[in-house]
Order: sequence, then C-alpha cells, then structure tokens
Amino acid sequence: MLEQAFNGLVGGAFYALLALGLAVIFGMLGVVNLAHGAFYMLGAFGAFIALDSFGLSFWAALVLVPPLLGVAGIVVERLFVRWLTPLDPLYNFLFTFGLALILQDLMKREYGANSQPYPRPSALSGTVDLGLFTYPAYQVFVLAVSVVVCGAVWAVLTRTRVGVIIRAATERPELTRALGIDVGRWVTPVFGFGVALAAFAGVLAAPMRAVNPLMGSDLIITVFAVVVIGGLGSVFGSVAAGFAVGIVSALGNYYVPSLSQTLVFVLMAAVLLWRPAGLFGREEASR
Repeated sequence: MLEQAFNGLVGGAFYALLALGLAVIFGMLGVVNLAHGAFYMLGAFGAFIALDSFGLSFWAALVLVPPLLGVAGIVVERLFVRWLTPLDPLYNFLFTFGLALILQDLMKREYGANSQPYPRPSALSGTVDLGLFTYPAYQVFVLAVSVVVCGAVWAVLTRTRVGVIIRAATERPELTRALGIDVGRWVTPVFGFGVALAAFAGVLAAPMRAVNPLMGSDLIITVFAVVVIGGLGSVFGSVAAGFAVGIVSALGNYYVPSLSQTLVFVLMAAVLLWRPAGLFGREEASR
C-alpha cells in the first residue's frame, strides 16, 4: 500500500504543477484555459526536439523550454486572450479549446501520432532505496522537484509583496481592484507563468511518459477535476488536491481497477456536494 501511495505522489506531482498554473490563470483572468494540456505536451516535445535537433541534454531542456513556452504564452495572452476577457467567458473557452486542437494537429503533422522515445538522464537511471522498497531514481527526482517548485511558488506568493499582490488578485480580484491595485498589469506575466509551469511539467514527463501529441488531452480533464476539488482560484487547494488525487487514483487503480477511470470524478462529485466551492475555494465560486 505504501508503494502504491508513493506512486500516487509521483503522479500527483504532475497534477499539482498543472493545477497550480491553471488555478492562477483562472483566478486572475477567469479563463478556463483548455490549451493548458497542449502547452504541457509542447513542453515534452520541446525536450524531445532539443535533444533530437540540437543535441541538448535533459537538464538544458529543463532550464530552457519552460521560459520559451512562457514567452509564447505571453504572446497568446497579449494577441488574443486579453481581447476576449471582457466578453462572455465562453469566447475564451472556445478559443483555448481551438488553440489546443491546432497545436495538437501541428505536432501530429510534423511527428505523427506515434509516441517519440526520450531517454532518462543517465544520472537518474538507477534506483533509490526508500527503506521498505526501492524506487526508480527518476520518479523520486520528479517528486522532489515538484515539491520544491510548488513550495518555492508558495513562498513567493506568501512572503513577498509581489507574491501577495498576485495571490490577492488571483483569489480576490474584485476586492484587490477596490483597494487601488492595478490587476491588469499582472495578468500577462501570470498567464505566461502558468504556461511555463505546464511546460516544466511536460519536460519532466518526457522521460517517464510517451511523448505524443495527445498526451496533454489525456491528462487535462483530470487536472480540471483537481482544480475543482481544490477550489477554483485557490492556489494552495490546487496543489494539495493534486497530490491527494494522485494518491486516490493510484490506490484505486490497484484495489478497484474497475473504477480507475471514474474514481477521480466520483471524488469530485462528493466534494462538490459537500462544498460547492471546492475544499479551499472562495464561496463566490459556488454561485
């Protein structure tokens, strides 16, 4: 059971990173970014292209790919998302959905629908003795890095003035505007930051999971469930729910495999019946 729970923590690491970016974007812009999974996929393909075309290692890709895709996210926000935000939320919903389909098909056209191989870094190819069981070193690295990144983001959001402004604008945008803070100036960098987090998770996933154009669409539905469980707009709730859903999914896959595809959504329904705003969401979300 402990080994399955650890599997869940590793899977939850990806949920947490993706949900963190989604929560920040939704909280500040009110945009349900359906292209988030596509940027996760582009992060994995970015690592593959960096190795295949330029000979760059995994470590170089981990440093270079997320900022580059973060800049791409900034361009998307400035050219398209910001003009649709004042309109009905359905417009951005449809735009990001269409953008995800375009990005997926572009990757299909270039690399086909088959998965592309990506080797694990040689320094993390072994196993780690965790006492009761041994575990692949790369998975331990993924879990540790995701915890550090989520902790670092949380420290910035809670310990710095810029972070407090961003967190306030994310979780209480109307009140933040009422206090005289220009929320609009933070929208573009926050959108780019959320996209960079998705790309970072994609680079981490490349040595573990199949690098293919549909890898983001297979994951993003579960990530949306994670955000809803944690609470729409809640940064802490999204991260906590990401790891919790990872554990629940892993244990469910092991003990009740017949419910493996629906267990997360059963959990989401139960949480919403108990707390319509999610575990840590603001009450306004329930309306």
